[in-house]
Amino acid sequence: MIVKPRIRGFICTTAHPDGCRAHVEEQAAFVRRQGPLDAGVRRALVLGCSGGYGLASRIVAAFGCGADTLGVSFEKAPVDNKTATAGWYNNIAFEEAARAAGRYAQTIDGDAFSDAMKARVIETIRADLGQIDLLVYSLASPVRLHPRTGVLHRSAIKPLGSPVHIKTLNVDRGEVHDVDLEPATPEETAATVAVMGGEDWEFWVDALASAGVLAPGFRTLAYTYIGSELTWPIYWHATLGKAKEDLDRAALALRGRLAALSGDARVATLKAVVSQASSAIPVVPLYASLLFRVMKEQGLHEDIISHIQRLFATQLCGGAQRLDDVGRIRVDDVELSDAVQNEVRRRWPLVTTENLDALADLPGFRSDFLRIFGFGIDGVNYDAEQDPFMGRPDAG
Repeated sequence: MIVKPRIRGFICTTAHPDGCRAHVEEQAAFVRRQGPLDAGVRRALVLGCSGGYGLASRIVAAFGCGADTLGVSFEKAPVDNKTATAGWYNNIAFEEAARAAGRYAQTIDGDAFSDAMKARVIETIRADLGQIDLLVYSLASPVRLHPRTGVLHRSAIKPLGSPVHIKTLNVDRGEVHDVDLEPATPEETAATVAVMGGEDWEFWVDALASAGVLAPGFRTLAYTYIGSELTWPIYWHATLGKAKEDLDRAALALRGRLAALSGDARVATLKAVVSQASSAIPVVPLYASLLFRVMKEQGLHEDIISHIQRLFATQLCGGAQRLDDVGRIRVDDVELSDAVQNEVRRRWPLVTTENLDALADLPGFRSDFLRIFGFGIDGVNYDAEQDPFMGRPDAG
């Protein structure tokens, strides 16, 4: 079949097998060019490994640190004439590249929130790795079936307290407009914390520790985003912010519990990038489009893989970590620098549909979005026939 992008709202419903493979190989090649990293990472578990920051972390661990990696993600395999999700193709491409480089690479598909998955991962670590020295927690799911209560929680990306009237961007039409956002109920806020907060991260570390599969000096990272005050009404000062505060709570608790292993648990604060999740959050596409334009003009822009490469190289390889007063690792320093933020803030009230092309980088935002699904990658023939099953006829 010939695979073309099919976009519906904030989702691309197709993924390109060759394009996803080329994207993974492109990121691995970038990491190799940076040279080896002495980060003490030899056996890593990445939760949410199939895309975005999770995939980038797995690539840096394998091709930068020389680590064996176990990944967990929840993907849809191809069915009949439908392609798989991009993550399904990414996982296959990563495994093949890592194994070709002599590294162990195994991916387990399923619900990372479940106790059954935790048990399965522990069994695999015991059989194949013995212990792990790094856990990257990078899950991005809108729902969570709580393993202890059986309650299905659904997150709600909403402001708190009062309605918010704010500027946003329709990415499909390239239109800047205002939007009114109603505040979350207490129940919606609690559900968002249940899905995106730190409880499941704690469940994972506790289960792994109880099973004896954490190596001395074990470290774990969970990723967060704080961003600029321009996005705070829908992000940091909203339901998402409450979830992120709970992530901070969990990090502090885990640091105490890992002391016996001389271990560490940190929330790592990252820069704004294009992801399936961020594309659906009001305000964020407009802010990101302005940010990308400014950072590119100033020669400071980082894509996902270069950003995670910097995180590992500067924060995991020894030396002084960049920590804030809450104890978070901060690698959003370039995005939040005065030179960048002053210019983004200057453009924010000025930007309209008519001058969007002059002030923002909507083409770059759209390009990054399509690349998530394997489209727009250099060297890929998008007119060539594709096998959606990638030679795995029993995949579905």
